[in-house]
Amino acid sequence: MKLGFLYAGQGSQHAGMGADLYEQYPAFRAVIDSAEVDFDLKKVSFEDPDGIINQTRYTQPCMVAFAAGLTAVLREKGIVPAVAAGLSLGEYSALHAAGVFDAATAIRLVAFRGRAMEEAAAGRESAMMAVLNLDRAPLQACCDAAADLGCVVIANYNCPGQLVIGGEKAAVEKAAALAKEKGARRCLPLKVSGPFHTPLMAPAGDALREYFQGVEFAEPQIPVIFNCLGDVKDDSTAIQDLLVKQVQSSVFMEDSIRKMADMGVDAIVEIGPGKALSGFVKKTVPGMPVCAVETVADVEDLPQTLEELMKEKA
Repeated sequence: MKLGFLYAGQGSQHAGMGADLYEQYPAFRAVIDSAEVDFDLKKVSFEDPDGIINQTRYTQPCMVAFAAGLTAVLREKGIVPAVAAGLSLGEYSALHAAGVFDAATAIRLVAFRGRAMEEAAAGRESAMMAVLNLDRAPLQACCDAAADLGCVVIANYNCPGQLVIGGEKAAVEKAAALAKEKGARRCLPLKVSGPFHTPLMAPAGDALREYFQGVEFAEPQIPVIFNCLGDVKDDSTAIQDLLVKQVQSSVFMEDSIRKMADMGVDAIVEIGPGKALSGFVKKTVPGMPVCAVETVADVEDLPQTLEELMKEKA
């Protein structure tokens, strides 16, 4: 079976994620214990007594450690992807799954990325909003019309009927009001700590470019679909350049999911926590078998789950 792995992004994290996997699987423990971060990753992921797991600098390494550990567990069971992608932060997990860097390096990279994004957002009056049931072109027109109040762009193309705008607060609010006038069903403020995937994140991109100079990137062993392209890269494009662009550019998740389907995957496995991306898949490619994996029970049931999904598809 040709599987696509889709890695969850920031926003799906929660206290307790991975605790059962850590107890059950040595491969998961090895990844978590290898993490070189300046905080107690296990304590934050499994318990979060101080309520900090939703702060970007903690969220990012916790999420990637979880994903890398779960990838290692599935690999031991012979469940591996033929193609990989991830939402924003999840792209680093996809690159790890493709062999571009090991788990410890992936965690270290996103720990730096989280700090850089937090610093780029500091002191800005920013906002992000999910816009429901409005197409790309009219929403882009709303952003253009609100640009006199500051930066506002479509930051995420998640799936049909769900786009996200982000930027400076006044401009985002004006664009959202115009979107409702054009027929958007709802505009929902997102609880995020910065204007992610907008040009306002350029300082984070600059910091990443410099940091990457000290990191070795291997060639991917499987195709990776990149956020800022909605496609695989060509041979002349460096992964580092795409990751620099990604942090300050739109995420084309809908396009990425369509590309994965076009590449002939039989089923898509969302590596959690959460099931948000499974919902995107169902709306983007109806009929594509998809399931989410987050717990020990999910892991143990996965072969049967995939078999049942394929029977339904047939």
